Formats: sequence, C-alpha cells, structure tokens
Amino acid sequence: MGRGDWSRRRFVGALAGAATVTVLSSCDDAGPEAARSPRAVAPEAGPSTADTAPSPTPSGPRPLALGTYTSVEDGGTGIAFATYDTETGEVTRGGTLTGVGDPSYLALHPDRRTLYAVNEREKGAVTAVRLADRTVLGSRSTGGGAPCHLSVHPGGRWLLSANYGDGSVAVHPLDASGAIGERADLVTHSTPKPGPGQEGPHAHQFVTSPDGGHLLAVDLGTDTVYTYRLDERTGQLTQVAQAHTRPGAGPRHLTFHPRGRYAYLANEVDNTVAVCAYDAETGHLAIGGAQSTGTGSGTSYPAQLVVTPDGRYAYLANRGHNSLTRYAVEADGARLRLLDTVPVAGDFPRQIALSPDGTLLFAANQRSGTVSVFRVDAGSGRLRLAGRPFASPVAVCALPL
Repeated sequence: MGRGDWSRRRFVGALAGAATVTVLSSCDDAGPEAARSPRAVAPEAGPSTADTAPSPTPSGPRPLALGTYTSVEDGGTGIAFATYDTETGEVTRGGTLTGVGDPSYLALHPDRRTLYAVNEREKGAVTAVRLADRTVLGSRSTGGGAPCHLSVHPGGRWLLSANYGDGSVAVHPLDASGAIGERADLVTHSTPKPGPGQEGPHAHQFVTSPDGGHLLAVDLGTDTVYTYRLDERTGQLTQVAQAHTRPGAGPRHLTFHPRGRYAYLANEVDNTVAVCAYDAETGHLAIGGAQSTGTGSGTSYPAQLVVTPDGRYAYLANRGHNSLTRYAVEADGARLRLLDTVPVAGDFPRQIALSPDGTLLFAANQRSGTVSVFRVDAGSGRLRLAGRPFASPVAVCALPL
C-alpha cells in the first residue's frame, strides 16, 4: 500500500509507525452548496421539555469507549474510557488503556464482556480487551494493511475485520473468554476492477446481516458490496453475490433497518446515500439510486449512517461539511426522506453511534479532537446538542457500551 493510500485513509498524514502492537506468536505477520440544500440548523445547548420524550433507561453513568490514532502528532495513548449520563449526555473522563496501538475502530462482543479494537497499522492486527479489569487478552494479525472496521458475528464465535489497505476481509475465531484465535480465513477483493480514481480495492466494513445468514463487505475501491456465507464450523468464507454502485461512488458504510429488509449505504466519494433492498434467502443486495446528503454539490466525505432503534429516523455524518443529516425513514424502510442538516459542533465527524436506547447520538470528531453528544427527540428525530463537546485526542470512534 502506497503512502498516498495512508494519507487518504487518515486525512491526518501518513502513519508514523513508531509504536508497536504485541501480536501473539502464532500470527503469520510480524509484529458547497446545492441549490435546494436543506438549511443547516444551529444546535441548541439543551433539549426542550416539549420536544423530548422521557428516557426509557435509568439515569446515571454508562460506559463509553473511545478510539484514536496513537502514532500521529497529538494523538491518543490507547483506548480511552469515559462515562456518560443517560439523561444529560454529559461525558466524564475515565482512564486509558495504553499499549494498544492505533485503535481506530471498536466493537463490543454480544455478551458485553469483551471489547475489540482494530490496530490500524501497515501490518494490521485486532486486539481483545476484557472489560471487567481492562486486561488485554492478546492480538492477532489481520493479514492485511490498515484494518479500519471490525464486528462480532451474532453468535459470538467469530470476529470479522476489514483491511482498507489491500481490500481484504478476515475472519478470526473467538474462544469462551473472548480471546482471539488464529485467523481462519482471509479473502482479497480481486474483481471487479478498481473504480474511477482508485488504485486498488479498499475494504471499509465487514458486517453480518440482521438475519445472520450472510456477511456483507463494503469496498470503497471497487464500488462493490460483496456478500459471503460463513461456515460457522470452520470460519471459511464463500462469496455468493456482488452489488455494484455507480462508478466512482466510493461506498463506505452500510447500515440495516431494524426490520432487516432494507439497508442504507453511505458513498464517500460522490457524496450520496442509497437505499438498498436485501434478499435474506440469496444474500443479494439491490442498490437503489443516488440520493442527496443535504450538504451541497461539493465532496463532503459522508462517513456513516445510523438508524434509530424504532426504525423511524436515520442520521448521516458528513466530514467535509461538519454536519449531521437527518432523514425520515418511510415505507417500512424502503425510502429515506431528507429533512435537514445540523452542525456537528466539531471538525471532521469520522464516526457516529447511538446509545443502546437510542436517546443519545455520539459523534467522534477527528480533527477537532472532540466528541459531540446530541439528544435525539423521540417524536421528531430532531438533534439537540447536549452541552459542550468532550475533549478526546484525535477522536475517531466513540462507542457507548
């Protein structure tokens, strides 16, 4: 992978590569403005009583894990931990688990006992952390470069990761303790050819469909979403379908509607989103037409979509525009209707996440080194800023636990 790929991936410069990740010995690798753009609505300092439904969860602090880059100037020192108040959204600083290099994306095991992080390095790895005492359970090579996304299969026995640098996806087994075993499979996206302006494949996401029957890998470099079947005995992957965006779209992140029949695709390069129909029987994904992000005609690097637990609203992070777009989800998930955009109160929102109850939205702002927290109105889906953003060095992931 060339240095240009690293720069494009991070938007903060090439990897320093000074720190190291401890990998278990069995690893095989060492070591704008649109004419009809919705008006941007200024965020408010707090929710109004009329607009906000009571939180269905008890008040009090809940844990929050924060990912960062450790090998860049003014970056973090590892996985940071904090707490957030479920009613006010206020974030309180906690400790930091050092010794985990470039943990740029985080995922939680279904049993909530183990946290996983990618180590976004030229020789990538994935790391497991036991949450009870924040003990590192070990790391394993992903077999590729710059892993930028990971997820846990719903059964809790397999860890899935995407290597941006060489366009490959990896599968690792997980044991009963949550520790990661030696890699079971690695598949590199070799067809179709790279899209316009791309030098090669760039896998950006690897997730399981809501029905559990298929794995979907989003590749920005080939303008393709690949569907695989997972052999849950061996961890081997079999490709069963490909879905292609329009050339040059640069798909980055796919999010399913809670009912599982539709998904929403954020296209980083051409500044669009698309509604996708998912066939649970075949794994085929039908990608719909390009839709506006509400940020104008320039490239705004859409990053990620999230959908509220009730399936009524969707939100998109726009890094270049420094905003969050709100959509109404209609027709049982088959349609997105653009409502408005809200300033994110930070610079370069790399990742967003909803709290488990859907009442709060967290935005990790990479360039400003902050995490913005918004209250989500249950009736209208409107976002209101919950106080001042929380300072977190080179914030690239905020995961409410």
